[in-house]
Amino acid sequence: MKVLKIAGVLLATSVSFICNSQVTRTADVSKTKEVPFEYIVDQFADIKVLRYQIPGWENLTLNEQKLVYYLTQAGTSGRDIMWDQHYKYNLKIRKALEQIYQNYKGDKTTGDWKNFEIYLKRVWFSNGIHHHYSNDKIKPQFSKNYFEKLLVSTKTSLSPAIVEIIFNDADSKRVNLDESKGLLEGSAINFYDKGITAKEVEEFYAKMKSPDPAKPYSFGLNSKLTRNSNGQLEEKVWKSKGMYGSAIDKIIFWLEKAKGVAENKKQADALSLLIDFYKTGSLKTWDDYNIAWLQATEGNIDYINGFVEVYNDPLGYRGSYEGIVQIKDFDMSAKMEVVSKNAQWFEDNSPLLPNHKKKNVVGISYKTVIVAGESGDSSPSTPIGVNLPNADWIRAAYGSKSVSLGNIIESYNKSGGKGRLQEFANDDEEIELAKKYGEIGDKLHTALHEVVGHASGQINPGVGTPKETLKSYASTLEEGRADLVGLYYAYSPKLQELGLVDDWKKMGMESYDSYIRNGLMTQLIRLELGANIEEAHMRNRQWVSAWVFEKGQKDNVIEKLTRNGKTYFNITDYDKLHELFGELLREVQRIKSEGDYEAGKSLVENYGVKVNQQLHAEVLERNKQFTSPPYSGFVNPILVPKLNKKGNIISIEVKQPKTFAEQMLSYSRNFSFLPLEN
Repeated sequence: MKVLKIAGVLLATSVSFICNSQVTRTADVSKTKEVPFEYIVDQFADIKVLRYQIPGWENLTLNEQKLVYYLTQAGTSGRDIMWDQHYKYNLKIRKALEQIYQNYKGDKTTGDWKNFEIYLKRVWFSNGIHHHYSNDKIKPQFSKNYFEKLLVSTKTSLSPAIVEIIFNDADSKRVNLDESKGLLEGSAINFYDKGITAKEVEEFYAKMKSPDPAKPYSFGLNSKLTRNSNGQLEEKVWKSKGMYGSAIDKIIFWLEKAKGVAENKKQADALSLLIDFYKTGSLKTWDDYNIAWLQATEGNIDYINGFVEVYNDPLGYRGSYEGIVQIKDFDMSAKMEVVSKNAQWFEDNSPLLPNHKKKNVVGISYKTVIVAGESGDSSPSTPIGVNLPNADWIRAAYGSKSVSLGNIIESYNKSGGKGRLQEFANDDEEIELAKKYGEIGDKLHTALHEVVGHASGQINPGVGTPKETLKSYASTLEEGRADLVGLYYAYSPKLQELGLVDDWKKMGMESYDSYIRNGLMTQLIRLELGANIEEAHMRNRQWVSAWVFEKGQKDNVIEKLTRNGKTYFNITDYDKLHELFGELLREVQRIKSEGDYEAGKSLVENYGVKVNQQLHAEVLERNKQFTSPPYSGFVNPILVPKLNKKGNIISIEVKQPKTFAEQMLSYSRNFSFLPLEN
């Protein structure tokens, strides 16, 4: 699961991580004058691109720096897999756009050219022609006629049919969750051949049985489902000598180098299994790898690499490629470890039905880490927290790893825009609580969401996996469930007892204020007027908030106010709201535990999809005064190895890219390992 941060708002989603004794080198910084770090790289459309630092890099041993370098190279080597997964024409379109960008000699002062540059940057940011968050196809603000002139002027080749797609309404949604349009028929994601229906997919995988039903394989995770010449469905597996094989071979090359400088045997063993998975495509090996990765807890370096999150598949089978490389932050990890050590207390005292509680919560680790590189589904748009693995049976038997991406959060905080809080908060008390407790509230809700939330609860014996039972609603229900755990315990004296906060009640009040304000109102700045909510995390924020708002109306728990034509939400009874969050958590866990599809569908569709259009229009109008875009993402620091005469690495320097375009073009030059059609 991942937690995302957009426009000062935390959004929860799913992934995870890993980390010998550290040999340090002390750098002499006493004589150097600190230069202010430039966080903002670029700003365009609804996007702000940021930089992040790697504090403590100079204190890593050379072998640790090599490990980080090799793992980041491995991650970036699979970058184009994500582009092709997002849409089958993305690589062709990107090549054409970049050729125009680098070779056009005409007038670059015109509005059309500036709009072309913005379009290219938006495509870069989203890893394709569909918006990274809304999933809508990005609309060029220049004409097809102008684009065709650019193609001719730069001698760039692109099929007329693909040119049409850029400007027409075909494949308008990357991931469609509106069942009336067809989950697959309405989705442009490149996971299924055109014409394959959701019913066919379900029937295809219903025939697949795992050797041990209690340890179900993640069928479909690493393949595209196609129809062969005989009309039968078959999988094109993503592996060496399979689909995406040329990029996967590069990933394997760098993972082999990483294994050679692993910090310990368990870390090396886990890397060996990941390499075997990429070579064979075996889902049994994938499970073995995840278990080995969970048990490799010693060391300072950790990573994510693989086909992990299934949010981009409307049916919840196929994993998007991603990579994150991280360095342990010792100080913050020690402070946050207290949450994971008390996970059993949180489970025992939760409002869940007794038979839905875990009797033995095992193996949860929670660390704050320093990100050193991201790729695929985690870049440029990145999570701020992650928890893995996703297989429920592995989590139940072996536990999970959770991390908070400390330097990413730091960059967000130091580059954020101001003013939205004052505009949308109900009163001065809310504002003061947010200023004093907003940051710690965010951190603790993220920790509770990832460490306790995703690890809590259990599925009843004989009930299938959520992707089988809850289908297209599984992701939003799981994220909402984890959010509810975080909300329930954010307003608890246990947090103060554990020494995590100086005033649990005030912090809890702030957490409730900010969640309701966002879920019912401010997150709407990311939607175009008239649109429904389709992204899983936005849906869960709204259905959680809207449900407690409705159920609390009898007691006026949350009142909706209007002053000077502006809407505000005011919580009048935090204790009662805490009870309502507990009631909803119990019900959502029941839905998951029992596989109650109809109840899950009703909850999401009735509370999480439709938007109050009058309120939406008002929010958009009030937000016009703010110049800070609603979405942020990152360029990655550049790790530059210095070699001796024998070609061996003797040091690695960290540099920052000058511009967003510089990094994107560098990636295309150095990491384009796939053919344009796969």
